[in-house]
Amino acid sequence: MGEPSAPIPAQATRPRLPAVDEVLRSDVAAAALATHGRQPTTDAVRAVLDDLRRMIRDGATPVATAEAVLRAAEAKLAAAALPSQRRVFNLTGTVLHTNLGRAILAEEAVAAVVEAMRGPTSLEYDLGGGERGERDDHVRGLVRELTGAEDCIVVNNNAAAVLLVLATHSAGRETIVSRGELIEIGGAFRIPEIMKRAGARLVEVGTTNRTHPKDFREAIGPDTGLVMKVHTSNYVVTGFTKAVDGPELAEIAHAGGVPYVEDLGSGTLVDLAKWGLPHERTVSDVLGEGADLVTFSGDKLLGGPQAGFIAGRADLVRACQKNHLKRALRLDKLRLAALEATLRLYRDPDRLAERLPTLRYFTRTRTEIRARAEALKPAFAAALGPDWTVDIVDCASQIGSGALPVDRLASAALVAAPAGRQKGRALAHLSQRLRDLSVPVIGRIAEDRLWLDLRCLDDVAGFERLLGELARGTGVEAAP
Repeated sequence: MGEPSAPIPAQATRPRLPAVDEVLRSDVAAAALATHGRQPTTDAVRAVLDDLRRMIRDGATPVATAEAVLRAAEAKLAAAALPSQRRVFNLTGTVLHTNLGRAILAEEAVAAVVEAMRGPTSLEYDLGGGERGERDDHVRGLVRELTGAEDCIVVNNNAAAVLLVLATHSAGRETIVSRGELIEIGGAFRIPEIMKRAGARLVEVGTTNRTHPKDFREAIGPDTGLVMKVHTSNYVVTGFTKAVDGPELAEIAHAGGVPYVEDLGSGTLVDLAKWGLPHERTVSDVLGEGADLVTFSGDKLLGGPQAGFIAGRADLVRACQKNHLKRALRLDKLRLAALEATLRLYRDPDRLAERLPTLRYFTRTRTEIRARAEALKPAFAAALGPDWTVDIVDCASQIGSGALPVDRLASAALVAAPAGRQKGRALAHLSQRLRDLSVPVIGRIAEDRLWLDLRCLDDVAGFERLLGELARGTGVEAAP
């Protein structure tokens, strides 16, 4: 027998890694360099090589050609180039979804924003007089026309509107509110806390479930700055309850020589009952009932960009305008452009449901939505494969963002159920796969199934392309 052969050194079994310069000089690197630039491409190549060295130390033998390294670097660069805030498909069943940006802007508003972005605008310039103007003038007249308010200003959101009203008219004084209206909304925004930050002293009257007119009358005194009613936007108290309505509260406040303010929360400019939706008091209704000031949102029922309105008595509004906080809370030219375009749509109420996405989503019937689901079901089932069952199930959408909290909209959903025992793991995997698509799809998991409520689906062709992308992926496996 001959001499035993010497063992092969461990280093000899490791794949050779190309140098950074070798990768950048390769034929396949030119496109990446042209697209991403030399420094970002170089950094990505170095990061890939570091990844490969770790894999090799762990005992793996990855493909490590210059082309393979470059392709991996391009994947890193493409992922890094994706914006953090991305368009998604909202198939959650919540129309005004706070986490997904609330109201979708009308095309007219989108066009107005693009135009305002392209160059200087008359944001604070009076074209008629050739002198400094006031930015809120771009929407002031429209709000007065649509609500009957004497005057109006706009700020960043409704929370800012409430803050500004309190800081202007009740700083160092008392604001009287029913205990049952001391709300907390998303993001831990609490009425008592916002009053404290505004310098107002909260006076709670009544109990959680019952407040009477005499509670307000007895609370009004020389230190009272405001009487305030707050819309309980995200809950309803039922059973043995009593509340003081707007007209009576306005009468009590005025008898005591105190302004009456109503925080309407979402705020709508039109009676939604016209389209078969639940009635919600409009801004005009509240002002007509005697409110001196009304605060409401722009990006909820109104269907515009994020904004907060303060509308009502001219002297009270102008005092808010003069408060130094107003500058810190004001809107920029883009949102003002979108807001003006949105408000103009309300001048033509007969076509509002066609042109305003929020109202269009509210008014879609279950029959329309089911027909869309029937058309998409085969593609969705094919994309998921044999380990899943896909059905069309009647469901109830919600308006969301604190608007009409107990009212539901009859809808329909594509519902996927996994085979096997570990349903939770399979559903989580499918949900992640949908979020990983080029345009993420956001649904909801409930009752051991994944639901895609199609109420807010406009881009059907785009969604069909995503189903093809899902089908071409690595597969969606149901756990055994």
